[in-house]
Amino acid sequence: MTAPVTIRIQSADFDIVAETAALTKGRTDIGAVVSFTGICRGGAGDKAIAAMTLEHYPGMAEAEIGRHVAEALARWPLQGVTVIHRHGCVVPGDNIVLVLAASVHREAAFHAAEFLMDYLKTNAPFWKSEERANGTKWVEARADDDDALARWTR
Repeated sequence: MTAPVTIRIQSADFDIVAETAALTKGRTDIGAVVSFTGICRGGAGDKAIAAMTLEHYPGMAEAEIGRHVAEALARWPLQGVTVIHRHGCVVPGDNIVLVLAASVHREAAFHAAEFLMDYLKTNAPFWKSEERANGTKWVEARADDDDALARWTR
């Protein structure tokens, strides 16, 4: 059986419980689902974020995420994958991204979810700007995110 894959980019929030239920409904071959949910943080003081705007290239973003999901499916024995990424304006406390990786055993699900998040954090075609009290600025790439992604090529 081919592992079901769901990839969505949407402005609306998502329901983690409903997405997990949709991935596992009627499946007795799944022994583990690892989930990662990225949430917009607020921060404090002059680092406080009032809002974040996420932009993407429609079509291209889904295709690129699909390419990396296919790589995860080739690397690990997965029973299913869900990736949902929001676009538009989010505020502190809002969900941004959801990755679900399902497998017979936990190890593959953990590795696949971490691999996909490392990719999404560094190379997915999304651009983020943060709105703070002192203005709005684009979020720069971070070296430690690149280091996290590099470990998958070793």
